[in-house]
Amino acid sequence: MSNSFSRRNFLQTSALAGTGTLLTSTLQANNLDMILDKDSIGKSKWDLDTPALVVDLDKMDRNIKAVHTRLQGSGVGVRPHVKTHKSPFIAKMQIAAGAVGVCAAKLGEAEVMLENGIKNVLMTTVNVTAPKIIKAIALRKKHKGFIQAVDNPQNIQDLQDAAKAAGIKAEVVLDIDVIRRSGVPPGEPAMLLAQMIDKMPNLRFCGILAYDGGVQHVVGFKKRQAQALKAYEPVIKTYEMMKAAGMNMEIFSGAGTGTYDIMSVVPGFTDVQVGSYVFMDRQYIEIGGARNEKVFDDFETSLTVMSTIVNNYHAGRLTTDSGSKAFTLNKPNPLVLGEPDFNYNAGSDEYGVITFEKSNKTYKVGDKLELVAPHCDPIVNLYDVIYGTRNDKVVQVIPVLARGKSQ
Repeated sequence: MSNSFSRRNFLQTSALAGTGTLLTSTLQANNLDMILDKDSIGKSKWDLDTPALVVDLDKMDRNIKAVHTRLQGSGVGVRPHVKTHKSPFIAKMQIAAGAVGVCAAKLGEAEVMLENGIKNVLMTTVNVTAPKIIKAIALRKKHKGFIQAVDNPQNIQDLQDAAKAAGIKAEVVLDIDVIRRSGVPPGEPAMLLAQMIDKMPNLRFCGILAYDGGVQHVVGFKKRQAQALKAYEPVIKTYEMMKAAGMNMEIFSGAGTGTYDIMSVVPGFTDVQVGSYVFMDRQYIEIGGARNEKVFDDFETSLTVMSTIVNNYHAGRLTTDSGSKAFTLNKPNPLVLGEPDFNYNAGSDEYGVITFEKSNKTYKVGDKLELVAPHCDPIVNLYDVIYGTRNDKVVQVIPVLARGKSQ
Protein backbone atom coordinates (compact mmCIF):
# COMPACT_ATOMS: atom_id res chain seq x y z
CA MET A 1 0.00 0.00 0.00
CA SER A 2 2.81 2.39 0.84
CA ASN A 3 3.74 2.92 -2.86
CA SER A 4 0.36 4.60 -3.42
CA PHE A 5 1.19 7.60 -1.23
CA SER A 6 2.96 9.79 -3.76
CA ARG A 7 2.65 13.56 -3.46
CA ARG A 8 0.55 13.66 -6.65
CA ASN A 9 -1.90 11.03 -5.39
CA PHE A 10 -2.17 12.77 -2.04
CA LEU A 11 -3.04 16.12 -3.61
CA GLN A 12 -5.51 14.64 -6.11
CA THR A 13 -7.34 12.58 -3.50
CA SER A 14 -7.44 15.49 -1.05
CA ALA A 15 -9.04 17.70 -3.70
CA LEU A 16 -11.76 15.15 -4.42
CA ALA A 17 -12.41 14.71 -0.70
CA GLY A 18 -12.89 18.46 -0.38
CA THR A 19 -15.54 18.46 -3.11
CA GLY A 20 -17.59 15.94 -1.13
CA THR A 21 -17.29 18.02 2.01
CA LEU A 22 -18.52 21.16 0.21
CA LEU A 23 -21.50 19.27 -1.22
CA THR A 24 -22.40 17.91 2.21
CA SER A 25 -22.09 21.37 3.76
CA THR A 26 -24.39 22.84 1.09
CA LEU A 27 -27.01 20.16 1.65
CA GLN A 28 -26.84 20.66 5.41
CA ALA A 29 -27.21 24.42 5.02
CA ASN A 30 -30.26 24.06 2.76
CA ASN A 31 -31.99 21.82 5.28
CA LEU A 32 -30.75 23.44 8.48
CA ASP A 33 -33.95 25.24 9.43
CA MET A 34 -35.98 22.06 8.94
CA ILE A 35 -33.50 19.94 10.87
CA LEU A 36 -33.17 22.37 13.76
CA ASP A 37 -36.95 22.60 14.20
CA LYS A 38 -36.83 26.18 15.52
CA ASP A 39 -40.58 26.14 16.13
CA SER A 40 -39.97 23.78 19.05
CA ILE A 41 -38.14 26.44 21.08
CA GLY A 42 -40.32 27.29 24.07
CA LYS A 43 -42.43 24.14 23.87
CA SER A 44 -42.84 21.73 26.73
CA LYS A 45 -40.99 18.49 26.11
CA TRP A 46 -44.38 16.82 26.54
CA ASP A 47 -45.61 18.60 23.40
CA LEU A 48 -42.80 17.39 21.13
CA ASP A 49 -43.61 15.10 18.24
CA THR A 50 -42.28 11.65 19.03
CA PRO A 51 -40.07 9.73 19.20
CA ALA A 52 -37.93 12.65 20.34
CA LEU A 53 -34.51 12.63 21.97
CA VAL A 54 -34.32 15.07 24.89
CA VAL A 55 -31.52 16.18 27.18
CA ASP A 56 -32.03 18.04 30.43
CA LEU A 57 -29.35 20.72 30.08
CA ASP A 58 -29.18 21.44 33.81
CA LYS A 59 -28.43 17.79 34.56
CA MET A 60 -25.94 17.56 31.71
CA ASP A 61 -24.20 20.73 32.93
CA ARG A 62 -23.85 19.16 36.37
CA ASN A 63 -22.48 15.91 34.88
CA ILE A 64 -19.86 17.78 32.86
CA LYS A 65 -18.72 19.65 35.97
CA ALA A 66 -18.95 16.62 38.26
CA VAL A 67 -16.31 14.53 36.49
CA HIS A 68 -13.75 17.33 36.91
CA THR A 69 -14.72 17.89 40.53
CA ARG A 70 -14.34 14.20 41.37
CA LEU A 71 -10.96 13.94 39.61
CA GLN A 72 -9.60 17.16 41.09
CA GLY A 73 -6.21 16.57 42.69
CA SER A 74 -5.86 13.08 41.19
CA GLY A 75 -3.53 14.14 38.39
CA VAL A 76 -5.92 12.60 35.84
CA GLY A 77 -7.45 14.80 33.16
CA VAL A 78 -10.59 14.39 31.08
CA ARG A 79 -10.64 13.65 27.34
CA PRO A 80 -14.34 12.98 26.60
CA HIS A 81 -15.36 10.60 23.82
CA VAL A 82 -17.63 12.28 21.28
CA LYS A 83 -18.93 8.93 19.99
CA THR A 84 -21.54 9.35 22.75
CA HIS A 85 -23.08 12.68 21.73
CA LYS A 86 -21.67 13.30 18.22
CA SER A 87 -22.19 17.02 18.74
CA PRO A 88 -19.65 19.87 18.53
CA PHE A 89 -22.06 21.92 20.69
CA ILE A 90 -21.69 19.49 23.59
CA ALA A 91 -17.97 19.01 22.93
CA LYS A 92 -17.47 22.76 23.32
CA MET A 93 -19.24 22.62 26.69
CA GLN A 94 -16.84 19.86 27.75
CA ILE A 95 -13.79 21.81 26.60
CA ALA A 96 -15.03 24.93 28.40
CA ALA A 97 -15.31 22.89 31.61
CA GLY A 98 -11.64 21.90 31.41
CA ALA A 99 -11.31 18.88 29.12
CA VAL A 100 -7.85 18.52 27.53
CA GLY A 101 -9.47 17.66 24.20
CA VAL A 102 -11.86 15.03 22.91
CA CYS A 103 -11.68 11.52 21.48
CA ALA A 104 -13.37 10.26 18.33
CA ALA A 105 -13.94 6.67 17.25
CA LYS A 106 -14.35 7.35 13.55
CA LEU A 107 -12.56 9.57 11.05
CA GLY A 108 -15.89 11.13 10.08
CA GLU A 109 -16.56 12.07 13.71
CA ALA A 110 -13.08 13.57 14.02
CA GLU A 111 -13.61 15.63 10.87
CA VAL A 112 -16.92 17.03 12.12
CA MET A 113 -15.34 18.07 15.41
CA LEU A 114 -12.24 19.62 13.84
CA GLU A 115 -14.24 21.49 11.19
CA ASN A 116 -16.58 22.88 13.85
CA GLY A 117 -14.10 24.45 16.21
CA ILE A 118 -12.84 21.58 18.37
CA LYS A 119 -9.07 22.01 18.17
CA ASN A 120 -7.74 18.88 19.91
CA VAL A 121 -9.10 15.53 18.69
CA LEU A 122 -7.56 12.13 19.41
CA MET A 123 -8.81 9.39 17.11
CA THR A 124 -8.82 6.15 19.09
CA THR A 125 -9.22 3.72 16.18
CA VAL A 126 -6.74 2.96 13.42
CA ASN A 127 -6.96 4.20 9.83
CA VAL A 128 -5.65 1.38 7.60
CA THR A 129 -7.10 1.92 4.09
CA ALA A 130 -5.54 4.32 1.59
CA PRO A 131 -8.58 6.66 1.40
CA LYS A 132 -8.76 6.98 5.18
CA ILE A 133 -5.03 7.53 5.57
CA ILE A 134 -4.99 10.21 2.89
CA LYS A 135 -8.01 11.94 4.44
CA ALA A 136 -6.53 11.70 7.92
CA ILE A 137 -3.27 13.26 6.80
CA ALA A 138 -5.21 16.03 5.03
CA LEU A 139 -7.04 16.72 8.30
CA ARG A 140 -3.75 16.76 10.18
CA LYS A 141 -2.30 19.21 7.67
CA LYS A 142 -5.23 21.57 8.28
CA HIS A 143 -5.70 20.95 12.00
CA LYS A 144 -2.56 20.71 14.15
CA GLY A 145 -4.45 19.23 17.11
CA PHE A 146 -5.41 16.00 15.33
CA ILE A 147 -3.73 12.85 16.70
CA GLN A 148 -4.19 9.33 15.30
CA ALA A 149 -3.81 5.88 16.79
CA VAL A 150 -1.68 3.19 15.16
CA ASP A 151 -1.21 -0.49 16.01
CA ASN A 152 0.69 -2.30 13.22
CA PRO A 153 3.92 -1.88 11.21
CA GLN A 154 2.29 -1.46 7.79
CA ASN A 155 0.01 1.23 9.16
CA ILE A 156 2.98 3.10 10.58
CA GLN A 157 4.82 2.94 7.26
CA ASP A 158 1.75 4.05 5.30
CA LEU A 159 1.21 7.03 7.60
CA GLN A 160 4.86 7.94 7.26
CA ASP A 161 4.64 7.84 3.45
CA ALA A 162 1.42 9.86 3.37
CA ALA A 163 2.76 12.45 5.82
CA LYS A 164 5.94 12.78 3.78
CA ALA A 165 3.93 13.23 0.58
CA ALA A 166 1.90 15.95 2.31
CA GLY A 167 5.00 17.65 3.65
CA ILE A 168 3.93 17.44 7.30
CA LYS A 169 4.73 15.67 10.55
CA ALA A 170 1.80 13.67 11.94
CA GLU A 171 1.30 12.99 15.64
CA VAL A 172 0.41 9.43 16.62
CA VAL A 173 -0.26 7.34 19.70
CA LEU A 174 0.18 3.60 19.96
CA ASP A 175 -2.95 1.61 20.76
CA ILE A 176 -2.21 -1.16 23.28
CA ASP A 177 -4.46 -4.24 23.22
CA VAL A 178 -6.41 -4.88 26.40
CA ILE A 179 -9.49 -6.82 25.25
CA ARG A 180 -8.32 -8.65 22.09
CA ARG A 181 -10.24 -6.26 19.86
CA SER A 182 -7.71 -3.77 18.58
CA GLY A 183 -4.21 -2.62 19.41
CA VAL A 184 -0.80 -4.23 19.55
CA PRO A 185 -0.11 -6.76 22.32
CA PRO A 186 1.64 -5.15 25.31
CA GLY A 187 5.29 -5.74 26.12
CA GLU A 188 7.95 -6.30 23.48
CA PRO A 189 5.60 -6.11 20.43
CA ALA A 190 4.39 -2.69 21.55
CA MET A 191 7.92 -1.54 22.35
CA LEU A 192 9.14 -2.49 18.87
CA LEU A 193 6.35 -0.49 17.22
CA ALA A 194 7.01 2.52 19.44
CA GLN A 195 10.66 2.43 18.43
CA MET A 196 9.64 2.13 14.78
CA ILE A 197 7.47 5.24 15.07
CA ASP A 198 10.28 7.11 16.79
CA LYS A 199 12.54 6.53 13.79
CA MET A 200 10.03 7.85 11.26
CA PRO A 201 10.98 11.40 10.17
CA ASN A 202 7.37 12.43 9.44
CA LEU A 203 5.75 10.92 12.53
CA ARG A 204 5.88 12.07 16.14
CA PHE A 205 5.31 9.52 18.89
CA CYS A 206 3.07 11.03 21.60
CA GLY A 207 2.44 8.07 23.89
CA ILE A 208 -0.12 5.29 24.28
CA LEU A 209 -3.78 4.58 24.77
CA ALA A 210 -5.39 1.45 26.20
CA TYR A 211 -9.14 0.99 26.52
CA ASP A 212 -10.79 -1.86 28.38
CA GLY A 213 -14.37 -1.68 27.12
CA GLY A 214 -15.55 -4.90 28.73
CA VAL A 215 -14.80 -3.86 32.30
CA GLN A 216 -16.84 -0.65 32.07
CA HIS A 217 -20.08 -2.53 32.80
CA VAL A 218 -18.90 -4.97 35.46
CA VAL A 219 -21.47 -4.77 38.25
CA GLY A 220 -20.07 -3.74 41.64
CA PHE A 221 -17.38 -1.10 42.07
CA LYS A 222 -14.86 -3.24 43.93
CA LYS A 223 -15.13 -6.06 41.41
CA ARG A 224 -14.85 -3.60 38.53
CA GLN A 225 -11.85 -1.92 40.14
CA ALA A 226 -10.03 -5.22 40.64
CA GLN A 227 -10.65 -6.36 37.07
CA ALA A 228 -9.66 -3.02 35.56
CA LEU A 229 -6.36 -2.81 37.42
CA LYS A 230 -5.57 -6.47 36.71
CA ALA A 231 -6.13 -5.97 32.99
CA TYR A 232 -3.88 -2.91 33.04
CA GLU A 233 -0.87 -4.65 34.62
CA PRO A 234 0.81 -5.54 31.27
CA VAL A 235 -0.01 -2.06 29.94
CA ILE A 236 1.69 -0.48 32.95
CA LYS A 237 4.79 -2.62 32.37
CA THR A 238 4.80 -1.51 28.74
CA TYR A 239 4.52 2.13 29.78
CA GLU A 240 7.43 1.71 32.18
CA MET A 241 9.55 0.08 29.46
CA MET A 242 8.92 3.00 27.11
CA LYS A 243 9.51 5.56 29.84
CA ALA A 244 12.81 3.91 30.79
CA ALA A 245 13.86 4.02 27.14
CA GLY A 246 13.40 7.78 27.14
CA MET A 247 10.39 7.82 24.85
CA ASN A 248 7.86 10.65 24.80
CA MET A 249 4.95 9.54 27.03
CA GLU A 250 2.96 12.76 27.21
CA ILE A 251 -0.25 10.80 26.57
CA PHE A 252 -1.37 7.69 28.47
CA SER A 253 -5.09 7.68 27.81
CA GLY A 254 -7.89 5.19 28.37
CA ALA A 255 -10.65 4.06 30.72
CA GLY A 256 -14.26 5.24 30.48
CA THR A 257 -17.31 6.21 32.47
CA GLY A 258 -17.34 2.97 34.44
CA THR A 259 -13.68 3.25 35.50
CA TYR A 260 -13.05 6.99 35.46
CA ASP A 261 -12.38 7.09 39.22
CA ILE A 262 -10.10 4.05 39.27
CA MET A 263 -7.18 5.07 37.06
CA SER A 264 -5.40 7.58 39.29
CA VAL A 265 -3.33 4.76 40.81
CA VAL A 266 -1.96 3.77 37.37
CA PRO A 267 1.57 5.17 36.94
CA GLY A 268 1.79 7.85 34.25
CA PHE A 269 -1.91 7.76 33.40
CA THR A 270 -2.90 11.14 31.94
CA ASP A 271 -6.61 11.20 31.05
CA VAL A 272 -9.89 9.30 31.00
CA GLN A 273 -11.95 8.82 27.82
CA VAL A 274 -15.34 9.23 29.48
CA GLY A 275 -18.33 9.31 27.15
CA SER A 276 -21.66 8.21 28.61
CA TYR A 277 -21.23 10.29 31.78
CA VAL A 278 -22.86 13.29 30.07
CA PHE A 279 -26.11 11.40 29.48
CA MET A 280 -26.06 8.14 31.46
CA ASP A 281 -28.28 5.19 30.55
CA ARG A 282 -29.72 2.05 32.07
CA GLN A 283 -26.59 -0.01 31.40
CA TYR A 284 -24.50 2.36 33.51
CA ILE A 285 -27.08 3.10 36.18
CA GLU A 286 -27.12 -0.57 37.18
CA ILE A 287 -23.36 -1.18 37.62
CA GLY A 288 -23.05 0.56 41.00
CA GLY A 289 -20.46 3.13 42.03
CA ALA A 290 -17.87 3.75 44.70
CA ARG A 291 -20.43 5.60 46.82
CA ASN A 292 -23.39 3.34 46.12
CA GLU A 293 -22.86 -0.33 45.24
CA LYS A 294 -26.44 -0.71 43.98
CA VAL A 295 -26.80 2.37 41.77
CA PHE A 296 -24.14 4.30 39.86
CA ASP A 297 -25.24 7.76 40.92
CA ASP A 298 -22.03 9.71 40.30
CA PHE A 299 -23.82 11.28 37.32
CA GLU A 300 -27.46 12.09 36.64
CA THR A 301 -29.61 10.61 33.89
CA SER A 302 -29.97 13.60 31.57
CA LEU A 303 -30.95 11.91 28.29
CA THR A 304 -34.44 10.51 27.68
CA VAL A 305 -36.69 9.53 24.81
CA MET A 306 -40.21 10.96 24.60
CA SER A 307 -42.71 8.42 23.29
CA THR A 308 -46.44 8.39 22.50
CA ILE A 309 -49.00 5.68 23.24
CA VAL A 310 -50.70 4.65 20.00
CA ASN A 311 -52.78 1.64 21.13
CA ASN A 312 -54.45 0.64 24.43
CA TYR A 313 -57.06 -1.96 23.45
CA HIS A 314 -55.70 -4.75 25.64
CA ALA A 315 -55.72 -4.86 29.44
CA GLY A 316 -52.23 -4.72 30.91
CA ARG A 317 -50.74 -3.81 27.53
CA LEU A 318 -49.86 -0.56 25.76
CA THR A 319 -48.25 0.08 22.39
CA THR A 320 -46.04 3.12 21.69
CA ASP A 321 -44.47 4.65 18.59
CA SER A 322 -40.93 3.90 19.77
CA GLY A 323 -39.39 0.56 18.87
CA SER A 324 -35.90 -0.49 17.88
CA LYS A 325 -35.63 2.41 15.42
CA ALA A 326 -35.94 4.71 18.41
CA PHE A 327 -33.71 2.77 20.82
CA THR A 328 -31.54 0.34 18.76
CA LEU A 329 -31.06 -1.95 21.76
CA ASN A 330 -33.74 -3.80 23.68
CA LYS A 331 -31.64 -5.12 26.57
CA PRO A 332 -31.75 -3.97 29.23
CA ASN A 333 -35.26 -2.75 28.50
CA PRO A 334 -35.88 1.00 28.29
CA LEU A 335 -37.02 2.30 31.66
CA VAL A 336 -40.34 4.18 31.83
CA LEU A 337 -39.97 7.07 34.25
CA GLY A 338 -42.69 7.13 36.89
CA GLU A 339 -43.78 3.57 36.17
CA PRO A 340 -41.37 1.13 37.84
CA ASP A 341 -43.64 -1.86 37.14
CA PHE A 342 -43.80 -1.30 33.37
CA ASN A 343 -41.91 -3.79 31.21
CA TYR A 344 -40.96 -2.02 27.98
CA ASN A 345 -40.04 -4.14 24.95
CA ALA A 346 -38.51 -2.21 22.03
CA GLY A 347 -37.95 -5.33 19.91
CA SER A 348 -40.31 -4.31 17.12
CA ASP A 349 -38.96 -1.95 14.45
CA GLU A 350 -41.64 0.71 14.75
CA TYR A 351 -43.46 -0.08 18.00
CA GLY A 352 -42.69 -0.42 21.67
CA VAL A 353 -44.85 -2.78 23.70
CA ILE A 354 -45.47 -2.24 27.41
CA THR A 355 -46.82 -5.01 29.61
CA PHE A 356 -47.78 -4.44 33.24
CA GLU A 357 -49.87 -5.70 36.14
CA LYS A 358 -50.23 -2.32 37.80
CA SER A 359 -49.75 1.29 36.79
CA ASN A 360 -49.85 4.66 38.52
CA LYS A 361 -52.51 6.04 36.18
CA THR A 362 -54.84 5.13 33.33
CA TYR A 363 -53.32 5.78 29.89
CA LYS A 364 -55.13 6.74 26.72
CA VAL A 365 -54.00 6.95 23.10
CA GLY A 366 -51.96 10.11 22.59
CA ASP A 367 -50.52 10.20 26.10
CA LYS A 368 -46.74 10.67 26.33
CA LEU A 369 -44.14 8.67 28.23
CA GLU A 370 -40.53 9.48 29.07
CA LEU A 371 -37.99 6.68 28.88
CA VAL A 372 -34.39 6.12 29.92
CA ALA A 373 -32.29 4.59 27.15
CA PRO A 374 -30.68 1.15 27.37
CA HIS A 375 -27.40 2.50 25.90
CA CYS A 376 -27.03 6.14 24.92
CA ASP A 377 -24.32 5.97 22.22
CA PRO A 378 -26.23 4.12 19.47
CA ILE A 379 -29.48 5.92 20.29
CA VAL A 380 -27.98 9.35 19.60
CA ASN A 381 -26.88 8.10 16.18
CA LEU A 382 -30.59 7.64 15.26
CA TYR A 383 -31.63 11.28 15.66
CA ASP A 384 -30.95 14.48 13.71
CA VAL A 385 -31.30 16.64 16.82
CA ILE A 386 -31.39 16.52 20.59
CA TYR A 387 -33.90 18.82 22.24
CA GLY A 388 -32.19 20.64 25.08
CA THR A 389 -34.56 21.52 27.93
CA ARG A 390 -34.50 23.48 31.16
CA ASN A 391 -37.43 23.06 33.54
CA ASP A 392 -39.02 20.80 30.89
CA LYS A 393 -39.08 23.61 28.28
CA VAL A 394 -37.11 23.37 25.03
CA VAL A 395 -34.46 26.10 25.02
CA GLN A 396 -31.95 24.65 22.55
CA VAL A 397 -32.14 22.35 19.53
CA ILE A 398 -28.76 20.61 19.29
CA PRO A 399 -27.85 19.22 15.84
CA VAL A 400 -26.21 15.79 15.88
CA LEU A 401 -23.72 16.76 13.16
CA ALA A 402 -21.71 13.53 13.36
CA ARG A 403 -24.77 11.33 13.04
CA GLY A 404 -24.12 8.44 10.65
CA LYS A 405 -20.38 9.16 10.45
CA SER A 406 -19.46 5.48 10.64
CA GLN A 407 -16.53 5.65 8.22
